[in-house]
Amino acid sequence: MLIGFSEAEVFLRNCQDAVIITHRNPDGDCIGAGFGLKDILEQLGVRSRVVCHDVFPKRYNFLTEGGAGEDFEPKTIIAVDIADTALMGKYEEIYGSRVQLCIDHHISNKKYAEKTLLRGNATAACEVIYDLAQYMGVKITRHCAMCLYTGIATDSGCFKYDCTTPRAHEIAAEMMRNYDINFARINRNMFDVKSPGRMKLEGRLSELMEQYLDGRLVIVAVTQDMMRDMGVEMEELEGFAPMTIQMEDTEVGILMRERPDGVFKCSFRSANDINVSDICQTVGGGGHAKAAGCNVSGDAESVKARLIEAVRKAIEA
Repeated sequence: MLIGFSEAEVFLRNCQDAVIITHRNPDGDCIGAGFGLKDILEQLGVRSRVVCHDVFPKRYNFLTEGGAGEDFEPKTIIAVDIADTALMGKYEEIYGSRVQLCIDHHISNKKYAEKTLLRGNATAACEVIYDLAQYMGVKITRHCAMCLYTGIATDSGCFKYDCTTPRAHEIAAEMMRNYDINFARINRNMFDVKSPGRMKLEGRLSELMEQYLDGRLVIVAVTQDMMRDMGVEMEELEGFAPMTIQMEDTEVGILMRERPDGVFKCSFRSANDINVSDICQTVGGGGHAKAAGCNVSGDAESVKARLIEAVRKAIEA
């Protein structure tokens, strides 16, 4: 059931012992939303903890170092920034059918929760959580402000993607004005700081760009073997997807990253008018019109073939 802020407020003020689920391969928005909501629940006197299938990347330590919360048997299950229970990893089996509240901004949300607070036009889940906190009159701590700013900054590509709303700028300004969040350091850590391996990989990825469909599709595939050769972890590949649409005439770009289990995490970007969320939904994924993703099993070449066909159909349509 889709709900508004008033229903969400009633739910949060009356919940107890909440587990907050973030999606696997966590990014700045789901981490910011998870830990930001944890801070808000703390202001309400509600015990909570944040869980994720994967380890939170080291570059988000400034958000997570205070701890994800003590272990306890939950009475409340909340999901943030998760459009589909399949994105929960191991927590799908544990909590997937028991989610009572989902806070999200993906238009592809499957409405799997009992209650869904969905703002499909929001830049990030963190934008929704900030507006909910304001509606509730809950105090925003400095740590919470850093969480919410980070989520908005990362999902907007440092405010340059066309999903960036005026509201996102307003919230960012509020965080900068009132909470001393050191936004410049956050932005540097999120967008500029790179390991030596990542620097090498950036050059390698440029060489590995493959053009299909008369140059309208670009695919970059990164295997586990390549990551080992370059000395990088999968988390260090976050932020490379926009690189796939930098080449002129490209309409759709795809970054394929092989997980340790052999499944490829495929991140789509649209340069202009093609809705990549629609494409991803045909292969079991989803997301936004200009930025979406899916997970596909198989070797690199078979996965490429499947994605090329899906994009070809979208272009022809």
